[in-house]
Amino acid sequence: MAATDCTDILKALADCTRQRIVNSLLKADLGVNELTERLDLTQYNTSKHLRVLKDAGIVDVRAIGQRREYFIATTFRRRIEREGPVLDFGCCSFRMDQLAE
Repeated sequence: MAATDCTDILKALADCTRQRIVNSLLKADLGVNELTERLDLTQYNTSKHLRVLKDAGIVDVRAIGQRREYFIATTFRRRIEREGPVLDFGCCSFRMDQLAE
């Protein structure tokens, strides 16, 4: 991830609902319906938040038949594995270990 992605990533992670989605996807790959049920959200809101996270490069999606399964994007997951729970963007840092539940 380039340094220019910092703003998009921080904007995406600034929302508590999106933090909850990321926290869930760090544990397992899930579909929209599963996330909707686990987080007690509407399907519309879940999809809207997933789109923001996907645009920021945090999540990605794969088709399994007609089902769409969301997961933490490979580059973002590698960054977490490499940097640990604190992502350092130079100008600021974000603690992945303090995501909303």
